[in-house]
Amino acid sequence: MGSKEMAALIAKDVIALAREAKVTMIDLKFMDFVGIWQHFSIPVSELSEEIFEEGLGFDGSSIRGWAAIHASDMLVIPDVTTAVLDPFMKHPTLSLICNIFDPITKEAYSRDPRNIAMKAERYLQGTGIADTAYFGPEPEFFIFDEIRYDHGPNHAFYKLDSVEGQWNTGRDEPGGNLGYKPRYKEGYFPVAPTDSQQDIRTEMCLVMEQVGIRVERQHHEVATAGQAEIDIRFNSLVKSADQLQWFKYIVKNVSHRHGKTATFMPKPLVGDNGSGMHTHMSLWKQGKPLFAGDGYAGMSELALWYIGGILKHGPALAAFCNPTTNSYKRLVPGFEAPINLAYSARNRSAAVRIPMYSPSPKSKRMEFRSPDPAANGYLAFAAMLMAGLDGIENRIDPGEALDKDIYGLSPEELRDIPKMPGSLDEALEALRRDHEFLLKGDVFTEDVIRIWIDSKMDKEVTPSRMRPSPMEFALYFDI
Repeated sequence: MGSKEMAALIAKDVIALAREAKVTMIDLKFMDFVGIWQHFSIPVSELSEEIFEEGLGFDGSSIRGWAAIHASDMLVIPDVTTAVLDPFMKHPTLSLICNIFDPITKEAYSRDPRNIAMKAERYLQGTGIADTAYFGPEPEFFIFDEIRYDHGPNHAFYKLDSVEGQWNTGRDEPGGNLGYKPRYKEGYFPVAPTDSQQDIRTEMCLVMEQVGIRVERQHHEVATAGQAEIDIRFNSLVKSADQLQWFKYIVKNVSHRHGKTATFMPKPLVGDNGSGMHTHMSLWKQGKPLFAGDGYAGMSELALWYIGGILKHGPALAAFCNPTTNSYKRLVPGFEAPINLAYSARNRSAAVRIPMYSPSPKSKRMEFRSPDPAANGYLAFAAMLMAGLDGIENRIDPGEALDKDIYGLSPEELRDIPKMPGSLDEALEALRRDHEFLLKGDVFTEDVIRIWIDSKMDKEVTPSRMRPSPMEFALYFDI
C-alpha cells in the first residue's frame, strides 16, 4: 500500500471518528510565525477525504510575519495524525493541527513554523547521526486573578493580582483575609491551603491526558501568586511542539473556566522568580540512546559535542528561545538565572545541566535551562537541534564543566565564562551574525531569519525603546 493510499485510509478513520463522536464542527489549528495558535472551523458536513490532500484556502496576509497582501492566498492541509476532540467547546468539535502550503506551487510554506520543525527532523535523519531527537520542555506559568494594562502618549500602567500574592497579606477580603499566601521565593512546594491551586492544576493535567499528553507531575513553583509547573513526557521534536501548543491552550482555558487568567510571559513580577522552560534533549538511533557513555557525568563524546554546539550558538539561539523583550528581565546576572554558557551536572546557574536522577543509559540527556515559555516551540526546538547537530558535525569541544559555585567565583573567573545576551536586540544581532548552522538542509531560510529579525526589531524592540516606563518616572522625574 502506497503513502497516498495509507493517508486516505487514515483520513477515512478521522471521518469515522467525527461521525462516531457526533461532531458538529471541525476546528483547523495552525501556528502563526510568532508562536500563537490561529484557527478557523468548518461544519462536519464539509469534512471530506479531499481536504486532507487538497487543503482549504484562506487569506494569510493578516497572519503576523506571513505573506504580503499581493501574495496572501494560502492552503491549510490537516495532519490526519493530530485528530483529537477539543475539550473546551460547547458543541462537539474535532481539532486538527494543520500545515501551510503555497496554493500555486503546492510546496510547504517556508515561514510555517511547523514546516520548519518537520524539515529539522528530516535533516537529522539525513545526517545518519540519529533517527529521532527527543524534546522534553518544562514550561512554567502564572495563574492570576486579574490583569489590567493600558498605555497611551501620556500614560502607561499594568496591574496584576492574585489571592495568593504576598502583597495581599494586609488586604480586606470577602469573608476576611485568611493569610496562607506564599512568601516571595517560597512557593516551592507548600501544601494547601497555602497552595490554593492544586485542584486547578490537577484539572489541567486531566484535560491534558484527554488529548493524549502524558503528564509526569505538577506542583506550585517558587514565586508567590500562583506560579506553577506541569511536567509532561518527552516526545519527538514535532510532536513535542504540538503538545506544547495543546499545553498552553489547556492551561489558559482551564484557568478561564475558573475565572482566572494564565500567562507564559517570562517575567510578570518584579522581585520574584520568572518563568523558564528548561528543555531536555537526547538523540536516539534504532531504539538506542546515543547520549550515554563513559565521559563526564556518564555522557558520550557525541553528547558532549552536541552540548558544545548548544553553547557555541547559545547567543543566536536566544533569538528563538528567549524571543521577547520581557525574556531578558529573567536573564539577569547575579539572580540565579541560567545565563552562563557552560555545562555542569549540578550547577543550575549553568545554561546546560546534565540531570543525574537515574543511572540508566535511557535517561541520559542534556537540559538547556535558558529558554522560556514565550518561545515558539517549533522554531526553538528546530534551532536547538540544528545547533546540537552542528556541534556533532564539527566536533565542538564544550570545554571543562563548570562545577564550582558560580557565586564564589571572582570577577576575573566570571569574565572568562561566555554569557547569554542581555537583551532581545543583542540576541537578534547574534542571530544576524551566526545563523549558517540553521540554513543546513534548507531547514531555516535566509528569508525566515531576515523576517524574524526585522519583525522583532520593528514590532517589539523599537517600540519598547521609545516608551517611558513607570520606573523611569520614579528615578528621573525630579531631576
